[in-house]
Amino acid sequence: MNLTAAQEGKEYIIAQIETDDEELDAFLFSLGCYSGEPITVISHLKGGCVVAIKDSRYNIDNQLAEAIIIE
Repeated sequence: MNLTAAQEGKEYIIAQIETDDEELDAFLFSLGCYSGEPITVISHLKGGCVVAIKDSRYNIDNQLAEAIIIE
């Protein structure tokens, strides 16, 4: 499943990033968003969601949230 279907407040592990865009992949990696890393959805917003990765919070849009596959 991807981040758009995640429950708020529950910690998940990133299984993979499904994107063909190398810049986007590098950007997510710089945030600490890569396979095996824990991620928590803080809240779902109209255009995306707020996530916590490595003691930091980020607001990501739905397109990006759909590319992050969690388990």
